[in-house]
Amino acid sequence: MAKYKPVTKMQTYGIHSQWQSKSKDLPSIQKFTTDIPAEIDIEFGFIVNIKKARGAKLQFCIAHPGILDADGNKRAPFTGDVHVTNSDWSFYLGDTVWEPIADKCGAWRMTVSLDGKVLADKTFNVAV
Repeated sequence: MAKYKPVTKMQTYGIHSQWQSKSKDLPSIQKFTTDIPAEIDIEFGFIVNIKKARGAKLQFCIAHPGILDADGNKRAPFTGDVHVTNSDWSFYLGDTVWEPIADKCGAWRMTVSLDGKVLADKTFNVAV
């Protein structure tokens, strides 16, 4: 198994334009901030650039403040994997606010990791 020594740089963080899942373009930064207003459909997160990790499988996590499911139970953090597709790769990790707003307020921690080592980490405070 290859050993990766990635070079990571957080390019943007804060409020971004709406993410379009079918587009190759990443959202553009609207405002650098960690304080996010609790408004419906506001897009927030970060873009991280990772070099020297082509082929690696990264793990991401969005730990939200206690969003409830349909049964009123707290949802687990949103996690997943993503493959680095080239040697100079940028990745957007973000989310939006939706109804009801009350359970979206609080600290949202977003991380990107490789082999248990955190490469990017940012906490956003969503508040009314």
